Amino acid sequence: MSTILQGGPHAGPRAASNPVLSIKDLRVSYTTGLGTVNAVDGVSLDIGAGEIFGLAGESGCGKSTIANAVMRLLQAPAKITAGSIDLNQCNVLTLSDEELRRTRWRDMSMVFQSAMNAMNPVMTIGEQIMDVFTTHEKMPKKEARERAAHLLSLVDIKADRLKSYPHQLSGGMRQRVVIAIALALNPSLLIMDEPTTALDVVVQRDIMAQIKELQQSLGFSVLFITHDISLMVELSHRMAVMYAGRLVEVAPSNVLLDDPLHPYTTALMNAFPPLSGPRTELLGLPDAPPTSAGRPSGCSFHPRCPLAMDACRIQDPVLRPAAENHDAACLLVPEFVVPPERLAQ
Repeated sequence: MSTILQGGPHAGPRAASNPVLSIKDLRVSYTTGLGTVNAVDGVSLDIGAGEIFGLAGESGCGKSTIANAVMRLLQAPAKITAGSIDLNQCNVLTLSDEELRRTRWRDMSMVFQSAMNAMNPVMTIGEQIMDVFTTHEKMPKKEARERAAHLLSLVDIKADRLKSYPHQLSGGMRQRVVIAIALALNPSLLIMDEPTTALDVVVQRDIMAQIKELQQSLGFSVLFITHDISLMVELSHRMAVMYAGRLVEVAPSNVLLDDPLHPYTTALMNAFPPLSGPRTELLGLPDAPPTSAGRPSGCSFHPRCPLAMDACRIQDPVLRPAAENHDAACLLVPEFVVPPERLAQ
């Protein structure tokens, strides 16, 4: 539990020069009866090799839309209107259907919110895991079954469960099976979209500890999406906070925990209780975040911000360096200027 208070493992907010995943100025729009709305509005982020990158924010801010855009799972009326998504220096948006089929699960995979909905109810666990090997690797069934049993052992499930159907497993076991399927072909990027939402707290912690152990041993990168800020701080190297389709703050997770700069990040941090020390009052945010169709002028957060100025209603802040290894999009935060001697190095 102490690791939650101390923050996650440290890493700089700007990933390596050759990131596993690089998203540049991504824009995703939805066509509705009221017109076109931007669910993701100019998001850029990099995830380095072996890095766990957390993405936080309220429901409807665009987190899952980003995940589905990376996996090319968006369907009408959603449409990627601008930007690029590079996985291992390959533009995902230009892949043909056949190239995309080969890329999914081999180079990138995803763990969805509901394990029961992500699995076929009329196929056994073994058949569903083996299908990954027989489809992508053209592996003989005997070898595929052995590999499937090994995968289950990695997530602490006995091999005899290969004969079970999804409804015969507990929620935690089903989620472990989905994780095993996602890791079957050793992808370089694992996307986890609210992977433990329907599970109790004890099972959540067990599964996330297991994912962290697997990540350290296998070396894959992770895009981790969740509402649980404490869990994200504990697991992630870096975190980004998203609001109304945009990133408003990016920093190492322990820095965001100890010194958040954006008022929205501070509000999120104040929404969960500390595990030690004196009791503190939990403060919520008034109203609800704006819809993509009803985004206010200026800073999108200003109608709910307790520190809003007149300028916030007019100027639209952009994400910029606010401190070393720390970016924020807020007019209250002065822009960080790199010292001349640092530029000369």
